Amino acid sequence: MTERSKSQGLLDGERPPPVRLALDGATWREIAHLLANLPMSLIGFTYVVTVLSTGGALTVTVIGIPLLAAGLLGARQLGKLERARARALLGVRVEEPTPLTLRKSGGMVQWLSMTLKDPVGWRTLLYDFVRLPWGILSFTVTFMSLFVLWPVLPLLARGLSNVDRAMVRGLLSPSDELERRIAELESDRGVVVDTAAADLRRIERDLHDGAQARLVNLAMGLGLAKEKLLEDPDSAAAMVDEAHGEVKLALRELRDLARGIHPAVLTDRGLDAALSSVATRCTVPVKVTVDLDARPAAAIEGIAYFTVSELLQNISKHSRARSASVEVWRADERLLIQVSDDGRGGARLEGGTGMAGLAERLDAVDGLFVVDSPVGGPTTITAELPWRDRGDEGRRRR
Repeated sequence: MTERSKSQGLLDGERPPPVRLALDGATWREIAHLLANLPMSLIGFTYVVTVLSTGGALTVTVIGIPLLAAGLLGARQLGKLERARARALLGVRVEEPTPLTLRKSGGMVQWLSMTLKDPVGWRTLLYDFVRLPWGILSFTVTFMSLFVLWPVLPLLARGLSNVDRAMVRGLLSPSDELERRIAELESDRGVVVDTAAADLRRIERDLHDGAQARLVNLAMGLGLAKEKLLEDPDSAAAMVDEAHGEVKLALRELRDLARGIHPAVLTDRGLDAALSSVATRCTVPVKVTVDLDARPAAAIEGIAYFTVSELLQNISKHSRARSASVEVWRADERLLIQVSDDGRGGARLEGGTGMAGLAERLDAVDGLFVVDSPVGGPTTITAELPWRDRGDEGRRRR
C-alpha cells in the first residue's frame, strides 16, 4: 500500500477516535463531593462540639436551654446545605423536612419545647458528629487516588460516594409521618390546655363578678330585711321584694353561664335544636339547615355548636348583614359547617373577632377553618371537623 493510499484510508474513517477523558461528568461530581467532605465535616464537627458543650454547660443557667434550641435550629440549616450538596453532586433526591410550625399563642415555652424535641435537628447533629473520621478518610483516599490509583479511581469514587448517599438518606431524610404527627399532637395539646385554662378563668370571672356578687348583695339585703321585719314591716317588705328581683337576675346569669358551658338542649336534642336556639338570639334572621342521619360524638358536637355560636355572635356585632344561613352536613368521615351572611365582608383570622381562636380549636382536633370574606361581602366561613360516632367515646374510655 502506498503512502497516498494510507492517507486516503485515514481520511475514509480509519483514523483513531478522538481523545476523551476517562472519567465522565458524574464521576467528577462524585470526586468533587468527596474532596469537599473534609472542610464540610470540619465545619460540622466544630459546630456540634460548640453547640453541645456551650448549651450543655449552660443548662444550669437560664440561657443554656435557649442556646441549645438555637443550635438545633442552626443544625437544620446545616442539614439543608448538606442535602443541597448531595442533590447537586451525588444526585440524591432527599425531600426537605417539614418546617417547625410554631403557633402565635404558644410563646417562648412552646418554641423551646418543639425545638428541643425536633428529631431533624438532633439527627443532623449526629450526622455532623460522625462525619469527621469519614470526611478525613474519604478525602485522603480520593486525593491520593488522583495521583497513585487513578486507573481505579472511578470505582473508588463510586464506592465512597455510595457510603455518602447512604448516610444522607439515613440521617438527613425528613422525619417520617409518625414523628411529624407526634410533634403536631404535642403542639395541639398545648393549645387545648391553654384553651381549657382560659375557659376556666372566664367561668371563674363570670361567677365572681356576676352571680356571686349578686348573691352576696342578696344575703346582705335579706339580713337587713330580717332586722327591720318587726320595727318597720313596710321597709322589710320592700327589701324582700328587691331581693326577689335579685334572685331572678342571679338565676338568669347562672342559666346563661350554664348555657355557655354546655347547653342542655344540645345534650338532650342535638345540633339541630341547639343551633336553632342559638339562631333565635342572633340580631340577623338566620336559616338553619342540619342534615345529619346520626349524632356525632359529644366532643365534636360541642365544638361544632360553639363554633357556630361564636360565628353568629360575630355576625350580630360586626357584619351589618340582612340575613345569614347555617348549614351542617356530613361528608364521608368529616362534619362540615358553613356559615354565610350578606354583610359588608372583610373578615380575617387576625381581625380580633375571635376567629383565630376558633381556627386553633379546630386545628387541635384535626379540623379546618377557612374564611372567604372579600371586602363588600358576602362572607362564607367553612369549618370542617373529623366525624366520630357517638358510641366510639364510650369504647375509648373503657
